[in-house]
Amino acid sequence: MLVLSRLRDETIMIGDEIEITVVDIRGDKVRLGISAPTKIAVHRKEVYEAIKKENEQAATLNGVALGTLSDKLSPGPQRNRTVAASRLSSNPISQERFPGDSDRKEDTGADRRTA
Repeated sequence: MLVLSRLRDETIMIGDEIEITVVDIRGDKVRLGISAPTKIAVHRKEVYEAIKKENEQAATLNGVALGTLSDKLSPGPQRNRTVAASRLSSNPISQERFPGDSDRKEDTGADRRTA
């Protein structure tokens, strides 16, 4: 562990992005200001440990770790692709025409006016 002495308003740098400043000293309490990127979580240790414990509990289901559930699950039935393909070929899409289809004329553009 690195131990540093700092006076009020003096700063410690951690890497290039984290800055810890001694904001106030009152008796045996020191107030620290921490400036860090939002992608870095900053918590008091007791809060960090509580979050870690909750995450570990959330990762288990009735005392079984979720990572081990895949060992307990059986795979679903395998589908046979050739059976599915034969079903498609035995039921071709209907080619029947809708009423009025035979009466339609192709649009040749002859009735369009040009400016």
